[in-house]
This record gives sequence, C-alpha cells and structure tokens, in this order.
Amino acid sequence: MDPEEKLNRIKAEIAPWLTMMGRLADQVLDEDISRYPIFVVHPASLELGLPVVEKGERSRWSIHVSTLEEFHAKGLIQPERIDEFRRVYKDPDEQLCLFILSDLGAQFVFMPRA
Repeated sequence: MDPEEKLNRIKAEIAPWLTMMGRLADQVLDEDISRYPIFVVHPASLELGLPVVEKGERSRWSIHVSTLEEFHAKGLIQPERIDEFRRVYKDPDEQLCLFILSDLGAQFVFMPRA
C-alpha cells in the first residue's frame, strides 16, 4: 500500500469521530482557548493534548485535542515556524487540523468537517 493509500485509510478510520471533533474544535474556539485547535491522531500512549478517543475495541487510533500553543510550549513547533503554521492553517469552521503519527511518520493533514 502506497503512502497516499495508507493516509486515506487512516482518514476513513477516524471518519466516525469527525462530528465530535468538530464540536470540540468549536469549544476550543468559542471558549477562546485557541484559534488553532489541533487533533492528534496516534496509535500509542502520548502525553499531548486531552484524550477524546482512546485506542481500543472501537478504534485502532487514539485522538487527543490540542492547540498550536501547546505544540509550541512542548517544542513541537519552533517559534520561527509559528507564523508559517498560521499561514497554512485552514479555516477551522470548514476544516479540522490533524497531526497524524503513524508508520508514515508525523504529518499535519486537514480534513473537511462532517
């Protein structure tokens, strides 16, 4: 399976949670927590963000909600890259920002909201 097929498979596997993720993104925005919600999708234990879906019987992925600010505080996005991140960040009312950790490595992906 090529990398694009693998990524599409991951997207399909997390699709059942898109509506819930959209509601959480709205909370992050409405409560002025951040203008940049990020959903961390990963297969293992991770100390980043707040868990919203745990890997188990219903999913082979865990999903945590985080923010640009937490990514910066934990050194995942360097200060000199913040403006670039903000430029490529899609409208959170239309797209969800995912940070996917898989056998393909770590990558940011945007998915349309459900």
